[in-house]
Formats: sequence, C-alpha cells, structure tokens
Amino acid sequence: MVCLSTTPKQLSLFPPLVKQRNPRNSNALFTLNIHNSTSSFWTTRGGPVAHTKHTVVAVYDAPDQVEGSRKIPFSKVLVVRKQRSFRERSWTSWDVTKLVIFVGIHLLSLLAPFYCSWKAFWAFLWLVYINGICITFSYHRNLSHRSFDLPKWLEYLFAYGGVLAFQGDPIEWVSNHRYHHKHCETQRDPHSPTQGFWFSHMAWIFDTGYILEKCGGEENVQDLVRQPFYRFLQRTVLLHIMAYALLFYFCGGMPLLVWGIGVAIVVRLHLTFLVNSACHIWGTRAWNTPDFSKNNWWVAILTLGEGWHNNHHAFEFSARHGLEWWQLDITWCFIRFLEAIGLATNVKLPTESQKKIMNLVHDG
Repeated sequence: MVCLSTTPKQLSLFPPLVKQRNPRNSNALFTLNIHNSTSSFWTTRGGPVAHTKHTVVAVYDAPDQVEGSRKIPFSKVLVVRKQRSFRERSWTSWDVTKLVIFVGIHLLSLLAPFYCSWKAFWAFLWLVYINGICITFSYHRNLSHRSFDLPKWLEYLFAYGGVLAFQGDPIEWVSNHRYHHKHCETQRDPHSPTQGFWFSHMAWIFDTGYILEKCGGEENVQDLVRQPFYRFLQRTVLLHIMAYALLFYFCGGMPLLVWGIGVAIVVRLHLTFLVNSACHIWGTRAWNTPDFSKNNWWVAILTLGEGWHNNHHAFEFSARHGLEWWQLDITWCFIRFLEAIGLATNVKLPTESQKKIMNLVHDG
C-alpha cells in the first residue's frame, strides 16, 4: 500500500545477528528498505506519525538460533523481537475501549452454564456461522482483497454484519489486513508470530500506537474512506454493537445475551485470531511464499476456509482459498452460489501460469 515497496530482496552480506546454513532456501532471509519520508495525518488510530528509514530482517526456517530468541513449540518459527509490555507503552482511549469490550464479552461468556436454553444454544450456532461469513466473505475476500464484486446494497449488508461480529469497523479491519500482506513477517507486520504467539493472536489489537508507528494510517483504504457508508460505520461502530447487544437482551433476556453475544462473539473472535497466529506457525506449505504462512486443515474447517492460508498468501487476490478439490472452503461455496445467481461478478482465481510462477514446494 501507498508508495513503499515490499519486494523481497535477497541478502548478500548477512549481519552478525543471523548465520546462514541453508543457502538453497530462498525464503530464509529477506530485507525491506524504506526510503526516508515524512508524512503526518490524523486517523482513528491516534495522532500524527513520521516514517523513517528501517532495515528489517525476517527469519523463516533458519536453523541457527538468533541471540535471545526462542522457537515456538512444534514449529520452525523463531520469536526474535521483543514485544512491547502492556505497562511499557502508551494507551489511547480506543485501546482502552477495545480492551474493556474484549474483557467484557469474555466475562459475559463465562455465565453460559448458568443461562442454558436450547433457543440460546441454537442462536449461538447460527451466529457463529453468520458472523464468520460476514468476516471471511465481506471484510476479508470482498473488501480487503477485492476478490469479487457485489452490488452495493449487498456489499453494505454483509459489511454491516461484520460490524456486529465485534471485530471493528471495515476501514480499520481492512487497513490492518492490507498492511499485514504488504509487510508480512517484517518489523512492520501488525501481527507477526516473530513477536510471539499471543502477540500475533490478539495482543496486537490493543496497541494502535504500535500499528500507527510500524504501518501507518488509513491511507491504504481510500477506496473505503471515499464511501460515506464506511465513514459512518467508523464513527458510530460502538453505537451499533451496543444496540445489537440490547436487542438480544430485549428479545431473549440473559440467556440470549450470554450465548448470542458472549459465547458466539468470543468463539468467532478466537477463530479469526487463529488465522493470524496458528496459520503462520503450524501447518504445511504448498507454495514458495516469502513468509511463514501455512495451510492448516483444522483451522480451515473452523473458519469456513480461511485456514488454507499459504494458498491465500500465494494468491491473495483469489476468491477461492481451498485450491484443491479436497480443501473444504465454505466461503468459496457461498461465493460460487452468488456468482451462479448473478450477484457476485468479476470473481478472481489464480491461473495455471500464476501457479507455476509461485513454485510448488514440499515443506511439512
């Protein structure tokens, strides 16, 4: 996004921090150089920021340990960067708000054993699926990657459903995700496992200053910012989720509130988080991508197809993530249905020549 290049550049001289022992692996080391520039802007993430020159080294499948590093269990991923402590950083009002909501819905979910009912349980199952589709179909494949086009009324409908999944407004979500792909596994990645599993899983969400400092503002989502509907959602996101929670309470009392908001939202949040964390740590690699992305079958089943993450990083424009016939991708089935009835158009898929360029690898 913006004007910064993310093309991996092979290192010829290795810094003393990292030793090379496997030169045949072109993914072992890469660097990102950013030219000096300064730009100030105001966003919902915080105040102005200045970009300066950085040199970043990411490590994948490096056999030698980096001083002070540790390997994540059952993986080849090294935690090589110190993450900011919750006490050693500044907190914005938006950080605090997100933390309060996050802790609140987790506490609410703990009341589930005391408010059991079949009505609430079935509502929970349906909401986990519906919220999941709104995130995977709308926030991710439609808005973040423009893998297909929808009529505006349908695009806005599913985007509003994403707001009710308690994962933030579309502008912030899409901006963070596009920065993840642009700076994947570098120091500017919003949620790289090189800062630890829990950081990539959820801790990064509560540090908007970190994202603003490392990535930038929301200039990478001007296609959404230009639309009044998405600006309205960004300004009023808290009102929508509060009204949504109150609606559940008035319609079904505490059982529906606990299971429909507490349990359903907690489950969906952590399923989405697994794509950021587990799918960059555990699984298999089918494509020669310059990052840690993995195909993880059990995450794919739980997340409606998002777990075929190495496929996605190889062809991020693709509306289909489960590229093999046996790779279950419920979101892709939904897209195909909408395409068949004429509602989804310009559906993008990788060509055979694009697949050959990515070079199949066998890495368990």
